Amino acid sequence: MRRELWPELPADEAAQHADCAAWLARKNSIVLVAQRPGSLRLCGFVEAGEREFADGCETSPVAYLEGWFVDVDFRGRGIGRQLFRAAEELAVANGYREFASDALLENLASQRAHNSVGFVEVERAVRYAKQLRNT
Repeated sequence: MRRELWPELPADEAAQHADCAAWLARKNSIVLVAQRPGSLRLCGFVEAGEREFADGCETSPVAYLEGWFVDVDFRGRGIGRQLFRAAEELAVANGYREFASDALLENLASQRAHNSVGFVEVERAVRYAKQLRNT
C-alpha cells in the first residue's frame, strides 16, 4: 500500500523494510492499519508523526499526517475517516494542539478527504528543486 501511495519508494523488499524502519525510528511516529473484514490482509493505513512546524499552524511541534491510504475497493466506507480519527485521538492524548497535512495540487480526492475530516486549506504552493554539480 505504501508503494501505491508513494510509487517512488524502492521496489525491492529489503529497501522497503529499511524505509519502514527509518520511518518508525522517527520521533513520535505511528502507523495505524485497517484490516479487511474476514481476512488477515490490510485495506488501509495512516502514518503520522511530528514536525517542528507546519504552514498555517501556530504551535510547535505539530502532529503531521504523512501518509493516508485506503485500497480503492474499500474507499467510501469510512475506513479512511476511522484511521484518521484514531491518529487524531492519539495526537490529542500526546499533547498536540494542531494537526497538519498536505496533498498534491492535482490530487483532488485527497483534498476532499482532508476537508471531510475537518482540515482547512491554508495555502497552495509550487515547490522547486535544482540538482547541483559537485566540482
